[in-house]
Amino acid sequence: MPNPKRRHSKRRTSTRRAHDSLQRVSSTDCPSCGEPKLPHRVCPSCGKYKGRDVIEVAAE
Repeated sequence: MPNPKRRHSKRRTSTRRAHDSLQRVSSTDCPSCGEPKLPHRVCPSCGKYKGRDVIEVAAE
């Protein structure tokens, strides 16, 4: 297995690590109830996805 002959510079190391930061989770508003939800997922509060009922949500 080959080993590196020279050490990587600080610039090269930090350039590689530039994409390792955490991203903020994006959220959108549900068009039917207005609650925030993750995109491309069923709304946990009303149970709808793309305007149709997908899951049953217990009424409180």
